[in-house]
Amino acid sequence: MTKTDWQKFFATKVGKCKVLVIGDIMMDRYYYGDVKKFASDAPVPVAKIIKRKASLGAAANIANNLANLGCQTAVAGFVGDDHNFELLSTQLYESGIDQDGLIATDWPTTTKIRIMSGHVQMFRMDFEDLTPRSEEQFDALKSFVKQRLNDSLDAIVLADYEKGVCTERFCGSVIRAAHNHGVPVVVMPYGQQWIKYAQADYVTPNVAKINRILLDPIRSEDDDAAERAGRYIMRKFQIKNVLATRSASGITLVTEDDVAHLPTRAQEVFDSAGASDTVAAAFAMALAGGLKPVDGAFIANIAAGIVLRKSGTYAITRDDVLNALAG
Repeated sequence: MTKTDWQKFFATKVGKCKVLVIGDIMMDRYYYGDVKKFASDAPVPVAKIIKRKASLGAAANIANNLANLGCQTAVAGFVGDDHNFELLSTQLYESGIDQDGLIATDWPTTTKIRIMSGHVQMFRMDFEDLTPRSEEQFDALKSFVKQRLNDSLDAIVLADYEKGVCTERFCGSVIRAAHNHGVPVVVMPYGQQWIKYAQADYVTPNVAKINRILLDPIRSEDDDAAERAGRYIMRKFQIKNVLATRSASGITLVTEDDVAHLPTRAQEVFDSAGASDTVAAAFAMALAGGLKPVDGAFIANIAAGIVLRKSGTYAITRDDVLNALAG
């Protein structure tokens, strides 16, 4: 596709794309400070906080990327009734993301709080409860998914961060329901039990996630190894296609009949946090808009290159992508 084709795609297609992101919802909170002394009561550094930031994380970050790109976006998952949910809900509303699929629980909204000194993370605090959710809560989630599929969707993203949503039973039900409606499913995988993603149309792991399921780890810069790993994933876990994010080495798309290696567009890699989220979002947008998978991989690679130059969690925008294409 030419630059003009991409401009036309964003102008005429993206705004009509309906994408549902289902999975683990998080808030990322950052406290930035100067560290110039140690505490008098313990041998620990003291950070004088000078700035703070709250960002949508995990599945919510994927949804934010999709909304910023211009898609009609909804998000579904479990949340708590707490201050972090209030922050989450406000940001989802400001981004125009449909949050009717958020199911309230008695557990806290999953939140990561990071203490930063400059660009260095000094400490992290996690607020979460991994107690299995009830059948009633999963039934509510399934009902929402069924409703949105009946209303029409163009793509689903299953965002797994091992926080309780993406069980084998639930993933299977979503993938079957989506395929019954002709809707492709893109999975952001995690952990080692990838059989729960069986029959998914695409998984979008980075090399670190891939290496967790391999006996012999691969190197990011090795094209042949990336292809072999992709085909192993497809064969072992019954997954149809693999889109592997390789940080400074770009992206590899492995399909049944072909493979495409796309070098990164980033001139330097500043921070890889959130790049996989952006890849899943941009790729799902492309599929929702009816593009070929290789064109989806291309635009996902452009988006990843932008995020790799950013610090912390960053949601890509339509202007970011169009400016990169113009450049």
